[in-house]
Amino acid sequence: MLEALVCPQTQGLLVWDAEAQELISKSAGLAYPVRGGIPIMLIDEARKLD
Repeated sequence: MLEALVCPQTQGLLVWDAEAQELISKSAGLAYPVRGGIPIMLIDEARKLD
């Protein structure tokens, strides 16, 4: 399923971080949360990466 998801900001690839339960967009510098198995692909909900 990960292959079907892209970053809503950059349309780039996402990487799954199992420990943090987040989808990481390295190109945008954002981490999208996954809650209850559902990815929250809203830029306003994403955490900025350091």
